[in-house]
Amino acid sequence: MPGFALVRSPIGDSPHTLGDDPRDAPRRFHRSMPGYARTPLVASPELARRTGTGRVLVKNEQYRLGLPSFKILGSSWGIHRTLCERLGLDPAISFEELRRAVGPLRDHVLTCATDGNHGRAVAHMARLLGMRARIYVPVDVSASRSAAIESEGAEVVRVYASYDDAVRYVAVQADRDSRAILVSDTAWAGYETVPRRVIDGYSTIFQEVDEQLAELDLDPEDAVDLVIVPAGVGAFAAAVGLHFGSRAATRIATVEPDAADCVHRSLAAGVRTTVHGPHHSIMAGLNCGETSVVAWPILRGTVGATITVDDDAVREAMRIFAGCGIESGESGAASLAGALLVTADPGFREDLGLTQESTILLLNTEGASDPASYLSIVGDQGA
Repeated sequence: MPGFALVRSPIGDSPHTLGDDPRDAPRRFHRSMPGYARTPLVASPELARRTGTGRVLVKNEQYRLGLPSFKILGSSWGIHRTLCERLGLDPAISFEELRRAVGPLRDHVLTCATDGNHGRAVAHMARLLGMRARIYVPVDVSASRSAAIESEGAEVVRVYASYDDAVRYVAVQADRDSRAILVSDTAWAGYETVPRRVIDGYSTIFQEVDEQLAELDLDPEDAVDLVIVPAGVGAFAAAVGLHFGSRAATRIATVEPDAADCVHRSLAAGVRTTVHGPHHSIMAGLNCGETSVVAWPILRGTVGATITVDDDAVREAMRIFAGCGIESGESGAASLAGALLVTADPGFREDLGLTQESTILLLNTEGASDPASYLSIVGDQGA
C-alpha cells in the first residue's frame, strides 16, 4: 500500500563528504565530456498549485550527455576512476586524455547488471572510449530497454532472474573473467569502491542545482524545504544526502514502489532489510529489493522521510509532468507521485513542516527511457 513515514536519522552516522576525491573533481571531468551542458531547473507554478506550496522546482534529467537519464554521470565517473587506477593515470585527466590512454584495455569489457538506465550508460561510455560492453538484464526488462542498450554497441545477456539475483550473477561472472571490469551502481561486502564513486559522480547534479538556485536569487543553503528523490538501491538518494544532509533547512524524502520498498523498510527497521521479489512495478529502475551497503549509512544519517507509491499514482504523475512540458519516465515521475501523495494529506504536510510558502525540489531522473511504455501511458500529451 502507498504510504509515508518519518525517519529519525542518528546524528553523526554519515559523513557529508565525497569519497577520496576533491569536491569538484567529478564535475570537472563531466565538463570535459562531449556534449556536457547543465540540465534545466524548472520552476512550475502548476505543480506549486497542485501541491499547495509556494514553489516547486524540478531538476529535469530527461536528457543528459546524449542519454534519457542522469545515470551517465555516476557511470562515467566510476568508469573514469576505475580505468585511471588500472592504467596508473592521474584522475584529474580529461575525458579525451582518458580515451587516448585506454588502448591497453580495449580488449577488456565493461560489465554490469541493470534494469535499463545504468547499463545503457555503461554501454554508452564504453562506446565513447572504444571499449566493449557486456550488460546483463533481468528477466522482466522490456524489449525496448534491451534494444536501447544494444544500440550502444553492447552485448546484452538476459538473466532469467530478478534484478537482485542478476547483480549477484554478474559479480560471479566478472570474477571468473580477467578481462571483465565490473561497474555496478550497487555495493556489497567486498565490492564497495566503484559504487561509492558512482554516488560521487552524481554530485555534478547538485552543484548545478546550487548554481541555478543562486541565479534565481535564492540562497542554496536554505532555499529548499524538501527534496524528493526516487530510490532503488539508494545510490542516488545517498548522493542527495551527501549534498543536502548537512543543511538544517532541508529535509530529504525518498520515494519507492510500494512493493519494492527496501529503503523504506530498512530505515524503519534501522537495519538493511531485504524485500523479496518478484518486483513487477512499472518503475523499472526502482524495482530493487536490497539497499546498497555503501549507500545505507549515508541514507541512515540523512533521510528524514520515506514515501511509497503505486503504479497508478506514477502513471498520473507522468501525465501531469507532460502537461507541464516535462518528459518523465516511470521512475522519474515517482518524485512527483510522492509529492502529490504527501501534500494531499494534512497530517503528512504537518509532519514534513510544509506550508503554502514552502519550496519542494523534485528530481526527475529520466525521460522516456522506454518510449513504448511512455507512449502507452502519456499518449499524444507527451508529443
